[in-house]
Amino acid sequence: MKHRIFAALFAILFLSAHSMAQLPRSNHVVLLIEENHSFESVVGSSSMPYLNSLMAKYGLATRYYANVHPSIGNYFMMTTGQVISTTDGWPGTVTSNNLARQLIKGGKSWKVYAEGLPSVGYVGGDTYPYVKHHNPFAYFSDVKSSSKERDNIVPSTELANDLTNDHLPNLSLIIPDELHDAHSASLSAADSWLKQKIAPLLSNHSFQQDGILIITFDESTDSDKIHGGGRVATVVIGPKVLPHKQSSTFYQHQSILRSIEHALGLPTMAAASSCNSFSDFF
Repeated sequence: MKHRIFAALFAILFLSAHSMAQLPRSNHVVLLIEENHSFESVVGSSSMPYLNSLMAKYGLATRYYANVHPSIGNYFMMTTGQVISTTDGWPGTVTSNNLARQLIKGGKSWKVYAEGLPSVGYVGGDTYPYVKHHNPFAYFSDVKSSSKERDNIVPSTELANDLTNDHLPNLSLIIPDELHDAHSASLSAADSWLKQKIAPLLSNHSFQQDGILIITFDESTDSDKIHGGGRVATVVIGPKVLPHKQSSTFYQHQSILRSIEHALGLPTMAAASSCNSFSDFF
C-alpha cells in the first residue's frame, strides 16, 4: 500500500515539474534553415555526421512538420505566423506584423547572415546562388523602408567577425546559399558548411551562457504533404537544452516564432499564440 502511495506521489510530482517547464530567456537566439529534405533522409544519414552528432547530444523534434510547399510560405510562417504567399517569386512587401517589427519595438538587435548576398543591405531579387525567398526579412516593410534596418542584412562571412568581436546579436538568422542548404547540392556539402559555421558559434563565450540554436528544414520532399509541408528534422541546441532529448510534441514552423518570442521576451503574435513552444527541450 505504501509503495503504491509513494509511486502515485512521485508521478504527480514528475508531471507537475514537467508541466512547469519553461523556455528560458536568452540573449542570443540563432535560427539556421536548410532545404527540401524529409526527416527520414536526414536523421541517421551518414551524409550529415555533424548535424546528427548535434541531434544526439542536444534535442531532436520527432513530430515536426512544415506548413506548405514550396519554400516561401514556410519562411514567412517562422517570422510572421502566416503563410503570406505560396509563390517563391512573389514580388510583394509584407506589411502585417512580423518578427523584425517586434525586435525593433523591443529594442533587440538582429542580423540576417545570408551566404552569397551581393552587398550589405541588399533586399533585391535573386543573384544565384543567393535567393531572396529564403530571406523573409528582405520582404518586411519595417526593413525595406529603413536604411538602418537594411544594414542588418549582411553576407554570412560577417558571422565569424561578430563571434570574434563578441557582437552576436539577440537574434541571428543564418541562411546558406543554394549550394550549401541541401537544395541544389548534396547533404554532405550542407553538413560541411554547417560545421564550418556552427562549431565556432557553439564555442563562443556569449552563446555558451544562454544561447539557443534552432536548425530546421523549410519543407520535406514535394511528395510529402503531411500537415501541409511534410515531416522535417528540427534540432534545438544550447547550454540549457536537456541532453539527448527527443520530443514527440507536435510542432510546425510557427512554433519557432513562438519560441523566439518567448526566449527574447517579446510579445506573442496572435498568429502563433495557439501553437507549442520548445519549452519541453529545457
